[in-house]
Amino acid sequence: MAQMAEQAEVNRRIYAVATGLLIFMAALFLVARYFAEIHPAMGFVQAFAEAAMVGGLADWFAVTALFRHPLRLPIPHTAIIPHNKDRIGDALANFLRNNFLTPAVVARRMRGFDLAGAAGRFLVQPNAGMEGRLRQGASRLAADMLEAMDQQRLGGMLKGMLVQRLSALNLAPLLGQALEAAMREGRHEPLIDGALRWASRTLDAQADTIRAMVHERAGSILRWTGLDETLSNAILDGLMKLLVEMQDDRAHPVRLRAFAALEKLSWRLQHEPEMQAKIERIRDEIIANPAMQRWIDGLWEQAREAMLRAARDPQAVLAGRFGEIVKQLGSGLNEDAELRRVVNRFARRGVVGLTANYGDKIVSLVSETVHGWDARTVTDRLEHTVGRDLQYIRINGTLVGGLVGLAIHTADVLLH
Repeated sequence: MAQMAEQAEVNRRIYAVATGLLIFMAALFLVARYFAEIHPAMGFVQAFAEAAMVGGLADWFAVTALFRHPLRLPIPHTAIIPHNKDRIGDALANFLRNNFLTPAVVARRMRGFDLAGAAGRFLVQPNAGMEGRLRQGASRLAADMLEAMDQQRLGGMLKGMLVQRLSALNLAPLLGQALEAAMREGRHEPLIDGALRWASRTLDAQADTIRAMVHERAGSILRWTGLDETLSNAILDGLMKLLVEMQDDRAHPVRLRAFAALEKLSWRLQHEPEMQAKIERIRDEIIANPAMQRWIDGLWEQAREAMLRAARDPQAVLAGRFGEIVKQLGSGLNEDAELRRVVNRFARRGVVGLTANYGDKIVSLVSETVHGWDARTVTDRLEHTVGRDLQYIRINGTLVGGLVGLAIHTADVLLH
């Protein structure tokens, strides 16, 4: 806003200079004409001032006619830009489309652009010269954009995308394949050993509870003879022995049956529709669980805070192990010509693809934006942009006109 106000002030000053110069030439013409009989040189001054007025007035009329009616008179072919703003917008859009946003033009421009090399140099020396300032500016811009976004709406959108992805995930075959791969490589054995150790500890911790259960369910005769305690101890000893034997003997029949049950579960997860449907129901119940929803919400908040920290302090992001990895990537791009060629080709194809897919939409955006402006907005924006140069045209027209008039008058004097 401050820059626009400063530019407007510059335009006003140069307008005053151009208008003041025209007024000065009119005054000079009157003075020279008044004193024309005093000295022959006054004829040269009068010719210069007269031609300068003509040139200045002609250029003033031409410049003014671009934006409005001179002296508010409805002269034909004046106020050209306000009357033709829609045609100008269409012409500008077509110019962009035909000269900048065609796949052939973009591909030709991108062919000589070493994006991978520039990225490699930036990653190796991110603080060097202009690149350091550029990175700092980009970091501030990224932080401002993140803070300015509607966090509730953006978070809801990302949450919806994540939930949609999770809901579309066919989880059962993945679990079955993972279980099958784990069993094939023997990674299920530690899992079974851990389960057996947990069962042993639980059985030992709950021994008194088991004895109490046997005592309650035993008949009065067993309780009177004390056989209920003998029975509970036998049950505990038998279960503990079974668990120990299963841990020590990997070929134990019960352990092998557990292995067979896991194999069957793996097959059912991959091939049985009923099991897959059951897993899908469990997946959907987990996703719909409020605790899961809160966890997903937390993911976005954590990601946003991490991005803000990175944007506010890019130096910290490039420190430590991550910074070393980034520098190694940059060195690889600088030293590996084949890698640079592949990256550049990928970038070129991506940009060309974007141009082919969205070039027409960009052109339509330009055209529709100009159509949506009123005549005053178009006039003000163009005058703000090129007003200074147009006033220099007036100044140059005044001076050049004066010199032409002076040359004509000199030739006339010499010829007579």
